[in-house]
Amino acid sequence: MDLGSFHLGGNADVVEFCPHRPFRHILAAATYTLQEQVTEEQQQDRAGTVSLFSVDAGAEDESQRLRLLHTVDTAGVFDMKWSPTAPLLAQADAHGRLVLRRLEQEDGSDKGVVLTDVCSGDVSSSMCLYVDWNQNADSLSVGLSDGSLSVISMREDCLEVSEHWTAHQYEVWTCYFDRARPHLLYSGSDDCSFSCWDLRESPSNAVFRDKKSHSMGVCCIAQNPLDGNMLLTGSYDEFLRVWDMRSMVKPVNEKSLNLGGGVWRMKYHPSIADVVLSACMHNGFAIVKVGAGDATVMETYCKHESLAYGADWQTSEAPEHSTASSVIATCSFYDRLLRVWQPEELVKHPGFKS
Repeated sequence: MDLGSFHLGGNADVVEFCPHRPFRHILAAATYTLQEQVTEEQQQDRAGTVSLFSVDAGAEDESQRLRLLHTVDTAGVFDMKWSPTAPLLAQADAHGRLVLRRLEQEDGSDKGVVLTDVCSGDVSSSMCLYVDWNQNADSLSVGLSDGSLSVISMREDCLEVSEHWTAHQYEVWTCYFDRARPHLLYSGSDDCSFSCWDLRESPSNAVFRDKKSHSMGVCCIAQNPLDGNMLLTGSYDEFLRVWDMRSMVKPVNEKSLNLGGGVWRMKYHPSIADVVLSACMHNGFAIVKVGAGDATVMETYCKHESLAYGADWQTSEAPEHSTASSVIATCSFYDRLLRVWQPEELVKHPGFKS
């Protein structure tokens, strides 16, 4: 069921719902637009925006279901993530910078919701493609366009590069801290490899490198929130893969599911542990039920007319498994479209469990 849509001012590539009270109705949407060279003196620039929206799936007035509140002009944004402990938004951008902004409410109403700058830091002369927080929110990992990984320490609202190493041959599309073992960092790259790094060693040592399972670049990684030994990878080769990580040196690919388009992003449902939202590039979005050793498509959403990139679930204030507990935001690149919707399968069966 569609709740609302909005055309952004640039190519839309990231959406992230704030998971923290009292801001769980706040959605951040970001853009990345390559501005063409006009004269010989003017170089191409990668510009972007971060916009805040209010999302209210239960509003009777349709115009109130998706409302633009605030926009910040910035460099082109490749990725952004909310801190797991506070309403702090980390932005990885095309200028090689990591930017942190705090979500604040200046007058006690949505009209006063703004992003205020906290700090920023130059990570690299290459582009920052992906960012992830560790669970303590004192470190961030960044994947870079030159194949490098960086680990950034955050101390008293100040960013400092604590580790930086060449991890892959080509672009690092994704990096992901293990939620149960914070010394482990996973990465996926355009060189088709899925790797894991032990951050207790300096420079970080490769725990494993899988170069054979993916026939194209590895774009995203997600860990089951209730089972730390189940990991998912998504790839340009159109497969979502389910991994058994009990043998960390040699993880086992238990199941592969073709989603009909490059798997760019995956997000676990915030309250239903075996339901995953996937952005499938040329094939829209898919909701997948992922069990032990099995994965099946529950529902697809194909109302975007361009590359399906950004996808996220709202962490709802509604009771778990109620109709209102499954709200999704998605965005597509070239048509600059943001959509907010509810999956029909989970709305029809709100008590669905594995």
